[in-house]
Amino acid sequence: MPSGKTHLRIELLLLPVWVALFYLFVDTSWQAGALFAGAYLFSSLLLSPDLDLRYNRSRRRWGLLGFIWIPYTKVFKHRGVSHSLLFGTLTRLGYLGLLALIIAFVLSYFNIWAIPSDALSAPPIDLKFLGILIAGLWLPNVIHTVTDHVHSALLRH
Repeated sequence: MPSGKTHLRIELLLLPVWVALFYLFVDTSWQAGALFAGAYLFSSLLLSPDLDLRYNRSRRRWGLLGFIWIPYTKVFKHRGVSHSLLFGTLTRLGYLGLLALIIAFVLSYFNIWAIPSDALSAPPIDLKFLGILIAGLWLPNVIHTVTDHVHSALLRH
C-alpha cells in the first residue's frame, strides 16, 4: 500500500485539477469553489480512510482530539467498509455525527448547554450547497481507495 504521505501528496496534487474542473463545469462562483476546496482539504487531512488504523498521520492531525478515533479503529477493520467507495466517507461522517449528538445530549442532560427546541427540526436544505460539500468530502477518499487498488493490482503483476 502507498504510505499516508503518498496518499496525501496525490490528493493535494490533484486538488487544483479538481478545482479547475469544478470551475469549468459546475460553478464559477468563488464561494462554491472555496466550499469545495475547503471540504476537500478537510477530508484529505482529517478524514482519511486510514483512520481505521491505530497509528496514522490523520489521527495525529486531530491533536488532542485524536483519541476520539480509537473506537472507530475497533469497529472498522483496515481496508474494510471504511475504504468503500460508497460507504467509506459516510462511516466517518456518521461516526462524527454520532459523537456530536452524544456530546450535545450529555451537555444538555447536565444543563451545561441547552439544546434549542427547534434544533431538531430540519432547516431547508440547499441541494447545490449539499452536493458541493459532499463532492469535496468524498473525492479525496475515492482517490485514496482507487490508489490502494491500483497499487495492489500493480504489485500482483
